[in-house]
Amino acid sequence: MKTLIISTYDTAGGAARAAYRLHKGLIKIGESSQMLVQESFSGDSNIIAPQTNFEKGLAKLGHALDAIPPKFYPQRKPTEFSTQWSLDFIEKKVAKLKPDIINLHWINESHVKIETLAKLNLPIVWTLHDMWAFTGGCHYSQNCQRYINSCGACPQLGSSKNFDLSHWIWKRKLQAWKNINLTIITPSNWLADCAKASSLFKDLPIKVIPNSIDNNRYKPLDRQIIREILGLPQDKQLILFGAINATSSPRKGFYLLQSAIQTLCKSGWRKKAELMVIGASQPDSKNDFGFKINYLGRLNDDISIAQIYAAADVFVAPSTQDNLPNTVMEALACGTPCVAFKIGGMPDMIEHQQNGYLAQPFEVEDLAQGIAWVLDNKERHQKLCALARKKAEQEFNQELQARRYVYLYTETLAIGKPNQH
Repeated sequence: MKTLIISTYDTAGGAARAAYRLHKGLIKIGESSQMLVQESFSGDSNIIAPQTNFEKGLAKLGHALDAIPPKFYPQRKPTEFSTQWSLDFIEKKVAKLKPDIINLHWINESHVKIETLAKLNLPIVWTLHDMWAFTGGCHYSQNCQRYINSCGACPQLGSSKNFDLSHWIWKRKLQAWKNINLTIITPSNWLADCAKASSLFKDLPIKVIPNSIDNNRYKPLDRQIIREILGLPQDKQLILFGAINATSSPRKGFYLLQSAIQTLCKSGWRKKAELMVIGASQPDSKNDFGFKINYLGRLNDDISIAQIYAAADVFVAPSTQDNLPNTVMEALACGTPCVAFKIGGMPDMIEHQQNGYLAQPFEVEDLAQGIAWVLDNKERHQKLCALARKKAEQEFNQELQARRYVYLYTETLAIGKPNQH
C-alpha cells in the first residue's frame, strides 16, 4: 500500500510536525509513505516539494492571491482565514506519484484548492489539525457555531450579511465534496465532536487518532545539566510557555498567562521563579510581568526544543481554543508537567492533578493556582514528571499511531465506495 501524505509543510509549525511524525512512523513500521508539500525544511528524500524558482514563485503567488478576498472586510479580526481559491498543481503531481490512498493534513496557504479534492479520484483520509475543513474559512471558530448550518454573517470577518465570503467558501466545499470517498480523522475528541456537529461532515465517518511524538527525541534529561548548558538559572523554578506566534496570537492566551503570573507574584513567587517563552522574540515595549522573562525566539530543531522542555519545571498552555497542541505533548514526553485550561483537546493529554493541572476556562486565578500547585511540592512534582512521561509513552507512541492509520487505510481501501453527504 502506497500512502501519499499532503501537507503544506513538513516540519514548520505544529500541524506540519504532526504530519511529518506520522510519515516517519509509517516508514518505521515498513510502510511506503511519501509527503507532497509546498515547502520542505527536513531534507527527507521522501518529501516532494517545488524545486525550481518558478515553482516556488507560483506557490508564493497563490498564497498572496488567497489573502486578497478577506481584505474586502475592513472590520475583520486578525485571525487566520483561508479561502483556498487560487490555482494549484496537485492533481498532476498526484497522478504522477500513483498512490493507493491520500492522507491530507494541514493544506492551507493555497497548497490545495477546495475543488481539487474531487479531481483526485482516490480514497482520502483527512487528518484535521484545526476547524478549517468544516467552516467557511476560519481555522478556529472561537464562540461562533455558524458552521453547524451554513456559515455567513461571519464574526471574524466583521460581517453581518448571510451571503458573505464565509458562506461562499462553505458553499464551495459543500458542492465540491459531495461524492468523494472521504474519511475524517481528528487528533482530539473535542475536534471530533465539532466535526460531527458541522453541516459539512456530519454524515461522514469520523474517527479519533491522537498525534504522536518521537519518544526517543523528546525525553527527560537532567535538569541541572541542561540548565548549565543553556545558561539558565539553577536556583529558580522555570515556567515555560511556547507556541507559533506565541505572544501575538490572542487564541494562544499569552495575555491570560500574564495575568496569572501577576497573581503569582502577589502570592510570594516573584523571587522564586522565572518565565521562558519560545516562539517569540523580546518585544520592543516591555510589560511588567513581575518575573524575569527569558525570550528564546523560534526554535525549529527537535534537539533544542526538547532541551528547553526538559529544563523547565512546568509548561503552561493558556489557549482559549486548541486541538491537540504539540507543545503539550512534547512537554509531557520530556517529563514536564503541564497546566492549561480545560478546553479543546487539553483533557486528552493532561490528567488533572495526575500529570498536570486543568484550570477552569479562563479563570486566571485558577490558572495561577495550578502553576503553584505543580511547583510548590518537590515530592509531588517528581510524581507528576514521571506520570507525564508515562502518558506520552503509552498513548502518543509513534509506532502505535502509525499502525492505527495503516488499519484505517486498509479498511478504507477495502470498502472502496464513495461516502455520500
